[in-house]
Amino acid sequence: MDLGITGQTAVVTGGSSGIGAAVAALLKVEHARPVLWDLRPPDQSSPAAALPFLQVDICDATAVQNSWDHTVQQHGPVSILVHCAAAGSGAYGFPWTNVPIAAWSRVLEVNIMGMTHVAHAAGPAMAAQKFGAMVFLASVAGQMGSPTDPPYSASKAANINFAQVLAKDLAPHNVRVNSVCPGMVKTPLNRSVWAAWNQQQQPHDQLTYEEWADQKIRRVVPLGRWQRPEDVADLIVFLCSRRASEITGQTINVDGGTVMHW
Repeated sequence: MDLGITGQTAVVTGGSSGIGAAVAALLKVEHARPVLWDLRPPDQSSPAAALPFLQVDICDATAVQNSWDHTVQQHGPVSILVHCAAAGSGAYGFPWTNVPIAAWSRVLEVNIMGMTHVAHAAGPAMAAQKFGAMVFLASVAGQMGSPTDPPYSASKAANINFAQVLAKDLAPHNVRVNSVCPGMVKTPLNRSVWAAWNQQQQPHDQLTYEEWADQKIRRVVPLGRWQRPEDVADLIVFLCSRRASEITGQTINVDGGTVMHW
């Protein structure tokens, strides 16, 4: 199936690892021109290792705008934005008072203001060219008040809401905006949740990452298996394509059935 994105320049924030790297690699397979934005370049083992990289701190609004301008100068007008950059608190928030106030500030700055800065750079540019697609990586945690990491859950709910605002504002300019919510995916962020949980357990109650995750998957995922970064990337790249030209303002889960709506 031809996705119709050949030659299109794409910015992928958080593109050096995890889901962002999987998205960037698939965009390349589909003959788009992905550019990675991240704090660190990808490891050589990353599927995105050979792709153009730009060091960007999404918490710095000026740096984000300058990076957008630089990307356009070097690679041409950007018609695809996939925003995957995010942070967790590093604390196990059950109860929520376990999470220090300072951790809240950091997570909200990265996950909410970071998205805002990226949207302010991308939105006017795509509106001016009367064409574009944005996908923001949210989380099922943002749909169900997950107590695992309260600031992360709250920020992801904000991401979903703001993406809908953007979709309404940009629709008259032929720019589409959607959110994708992964479930249980083996990423550095997911592993950090386990590490924070494990630190609170008595030695005899501690579990390996695989043991902890397998128990959680059996408990909350109807399909009973991990979601892979590639599973999430498949949907994201489709949403960026001409094949999804009538899809905007949607929040779509890739979670094995963890959250179901009708």
